[in-house]
Amino acid sequence: MNYALSLLKEIIKKRKLVWDLGKADFRKRFVGSYFGIVWMFIQPVVTIVIYAVIFGIGFKSPPPVPGVSYVIWLVPGIVPWFFFGEALNGITGCLQEYSYLVKKVVFKVEILPMIKLISCLLVHGFFVLIMMIMYLVAGRMPMLSWIQVIYYSFAASMLALGLGYFTSSVNVFFKDMSQIVGICLQFGIWMAPIMYHESMFTNRLPWIEPLFKINPFYYIVTGYKDSMITGNWFWERPKLTIYYWVFTLLVFGVGLKMFKKLRPHFSDVL
Repeated sequence: MNYALSLLKEIIKKRKLVWDLGKADFRKRFVGSYFGIVWMFIQPVVTIVIYAVIFGIGFKSPPPVPGVSYVIWLVPGIVPWFFFGEALNGITGCLQEYSYLVKKVVFKVEILPMIKLISCLLVHGFFVLIMMIMYLVAGRMPMLSWIQVIYYSFAASMLALGLGYFTSSVNVFFKDMSQIVGICLQFGIWMAPIMYHESMFTNRLPWIEPLFKINPFYYIVTGYKDSMITGNWFWERPKLTIYYWVFTLLVFGVGLKMFKKLRPHFSDVL
């Protein structure tokens, strides 16, 4: 607990440095690229188009929400997943990427995952804006609940950061960790109701519904869709909210504990 509080104080104290390094990391991605920032959007947009064609046209999946097209229903689920996956991947490899900072005695390495998180949040901000523009173009009127996306983005950030503290510290000694994270993310996208509605399974297998809700990302996906489509608020899902934050704080605590335990050996290995 004291370690977490000291880290929070350090981040607040050096918030300008963290913010500047986060922006620098964001810009660094596109240095030397002819199309620059355009590449940031190409893969996610192509992915959305592929899923929309396969599920919306190929499988002729009925709209999970009456009066809402499949694409409009899909986007609020897949946008936070892109962010979460990118953030977890980036944080996992951040100690190797910034090894020159890890070796500096005066630099507090605990802020490196925050730098990657901020960089990914900047990208996520662009996608949230595009998502809202898409909704307006589709003729959906803005709702007050759209602002709730900020809360769910914060919730997803905390989960990614907690997991990232664990994976990044282990990755220094066990390089296969980054590959394991990538494989888990490939499975993870199908474990949450992003491309499909959980009713496809729960209508036939009612016992499977709790299994969906055990997945913490279920809370994020349904939260984004609640915010953008139905207008529901997070306090309308009290049990899910409590479960998510208990789980996330536990993960955060375990991740920080592992990071603290392995931190003295980072510079020797890197």
